[in-house]
Amino acid sequence: MIRCHLSTLMGKRKMKIMDVARATGLHRNTVSLLYKEEAVRIEIDAMDKLCELFNCSVGELFEYTPEGDGETQ
Repeated sequence: MIRCHLSTLMGKRKMKIMDVARATGLHRNTVSLLYKEEAVRIEIDAMDKLCELFNCSVGELFEYTPEGDGETQ
């Protein structure tokens, strides 16, 4: 499973979904789905914009964890 750490990055900067949407030009729904870890796909351009905004690598924004790693489904 791919985990998205957008909510953590936003929390550290005290940013809201609309703040991220405005700063990146991404649609609010895109940011919201990533924030809630409900997105099923993401464009490379969106990852690029988020990494630029938070000055982070893709590995800091997303993390792979094997299924059944103690996660409650």
